[in-house]
Amino acid sequence: MKINASEIRVGMLIEHKNDLWQVLKTQHVKPGKGGAFAQVEMKSMNKNTKLNERFRSSETVEKASLEEINFNYSYEDDNNFFFMNPSSFEQIQIKKNIIGPKGKLLSENLEVTISFYNNEPISLDLPKQIKCKIDSTDTALRGQTVSSSYKPATLDNGLNIQVPPFIEAGDEIIIDTRNLEYVKKI
Repeated sequence: MKINASEIRVGMLIEHKNDLWQVLKTQHVKPGKGGAFAQVEMKSMNKNTKLNERFRSSETVEKASLEEINFNYSYEDDNNFFFMNPSSFEQIQIKKNIIGPKGKLLSENLEVTISFYNNEPISLDLPKQIKCKIDSTDTALRGQTVSSSYKPATLDNGLNIQVPPFIEAGDEIIIDTRNLEYVKKI
């Protein structure tokens, strides 16, 4: 689907120079002299390289069309995560390097959304919030108020996050999967 360069937004996937690019930053500039343009920083989904490109406002770019399908997480091996489509029971595997650190948040039967480009999985979206259990945490310092500072904690999946001082080992909490931050205690 063709879109104007002025419609490019952060997070968007575009096709450019025979590759698939994810937009990291975009800035729309209207200089006093000359035409307006969009300065776009992009990262290649295939080669893991970055590119700064300048598009005139009158130019069009090809927005990548993605197919999003819900899957349930099944299990993992040394190199891959395995997912099952709950309606067709079809199983797929995705390499661990595509999913990255989000893989630690996967738990059995967790429903995720997988984005496909030309029938190849390219990204995974987790639910916005996930329940986790605190494995270990530092003790709170005396006189420390709730709003003053957070303390480090290790979750049962191995992730390290910052939690308020009243959280103890064994507590169940909700974390935000977009930024891996504490939301609330259950």
